[in-house]
Amino acid sequence: MLKVILVMHDVAHQDYYRMNKTYFESMPVAGQYIYNTDAIAYLVEEVVSFAGYVSSKGAIAVVVVTPADPEQPVSQIYGLDIEEDLDD
Repeated sequence: MLKVILVMHDVAHQDYYRMNKTYFESMPVAGQYIYNTDAIAYLVEEVVSFAGYVSSKGAIAVVVVTPADPEQPVSQIYGLDIEEDLDD
């Protein structure tokens, strides 16, 4: 598992703020949609890796995201129920 720091890009205010630390099975790429633990879809803007950082001490990258348009199908989670379909 790869630990990353999610950072929100607030486009309206041209500001960035930390959301949370999370894990991925594989590193996201720019242009990909992801779902966070808040069950909201986000578009990955960029991925910034830390050079020379020991991953056992924490996150290995910063993933900059913006919320997906709520009208897009990706925001509807494709009919999945997070509680039932994704949790073990």
